Amino acid sequence: MTPVTSSHTPAQTGTAGRDAWTVILCWITVMLEGYDLVVLGAIIPTLLKTHHLGMTAGDATTIATLSLVGVAIGAVAVGPLADRLGRRHLLIGSVVLFSLFTVLVPLAGSVAMFAVLRLIAGLGLGACMPVSLTMMAEHMPASRRARASTLTMTGYHTGAVITSLLALQVTDNWEILFYVLGVAGFVVAAVQWFRLPESEAFVRAKEAHGSQRVPYTELLKSAYLRAGIGIWVASFMGLLLVYGLNTWLPKLMNDAGYPVPTAVTQLLVLNIGGVVGLVFGGFVADRRGIKGTTLGWFGVSVVMLTCLSVKMESDALLNLVVFLTGMFVFSAQVLVYAYVTNFYPASIRSTALGSASGIGRIGSIVGPSITGALVTAGIGHPWGFYFFAVVAVLGFLAVLTLPRRAENPQAEAIAPAA
Repeated sequence: MTPVTSSHTPAQTGTAGRDAWTVILCWITVMLEGYDLVVLGAIIPTLLKTHHLGMTAGDATTIATLSLVGVAIGAVAVGPLADRLGRRHLLIGSVVLFSLFTVLVPLAGSVAMFAVLRLIAGLGLGACMPVSLTMMAEHMPASRRARASTLTMTGYHTGAVITSLLALQVTDNWEILFYVLGVAGFVVAAVQWFRLPESEAFVRAKEAHGSQRVPYTELLKSAYLRAGIGIWVASFMGLLLVYGLNTWLPKLMNDAGYPVPTAVTQLLVLNIGGVVGLVFGGFVADRRGIKGTTLGWFGVSVVMLTCLSVKMESDALLNLVVFLTGMFVFSAQVLVYAYVTNFYPASIRSTALGSASGIGRIGSIVGPSITGALVTAGIGHPWGFYFFAVVAVLGFLAVLTLPRRAENPQAEAIAPAA
């Protein structure tokens, strides 16, 4: 008898194993970020009700803002470091940093210390997503990089759902939420230390270019400047929409005349649509092109956001429009990241992605602030949705300016994913 042999060589099996660990660990890291960025919103009502540390609504707003500022700084700062020192060590270090300061949050003795701990935790947290997206993209062939980005970002929404469900269980014992996140982060970092491989694209780029410092001015060179400006504007507008809708959708719906249970349910429908859109958007972008798909996604977002400004008598129609809004708005933002991972060479990819994420985070601060001002002025509906529609138009125009490919593309031999 002829012995049965495996169709996979040991080298192929080893590569598949490394790719599998990269996919799993990067996805879990993004899930932790989704958990963290929702946890503060979940506990603010409890903190204010119990007057924890004498905290006021203004203090809670300051803490939430500083958390996002820390995330923005971390995202911008990590890019050049990851392109110089490597993806693996930067990701592990970032996870350890935010895990440590997350565990310390319940021990804060004052509102000021609470805010400082959240700010520092945000620095580590902001670094995680750009590096995770970079590693995922570099472990995929170029033909599947859009899916690498969108599938990774489903972890974010999974983390947000876990936080919401856990918050319902712990009620006033909010400290548990931070201890769970911190301990989980340390466990993930330990597994990453032993199982997460360095990106082969980074190793090859380092061998070719050395470990010289990668300045942000590299992004301003003629080959990248046009793309950079379009990416920054699109990322800013995309995250403005994501955070503005997640923060104010229930209130806008309630102002439109929908009962509170219906208004709150729409937030869940919105995020379910977001998960579906991420999976579907990545698949379409890899087949039809990232730029064209992103344009289409922003375009449909304009239509859906405009439709939400109109009061709908049918709950089924309302659910459909909100679902489609989440499906296209949330994945449009992530497709911008997918464009970055596909457009820039490995030598500056993490720097470019960090800059896109960092500038986008400014939009995540601006969006809720402007929408909140409209709500305070009593014109949240319909003007909040008009505002969002205009933002989506600006995102569409920004993507329209993007070149379809780099002028001097640098080929990379990326091993197929598991």
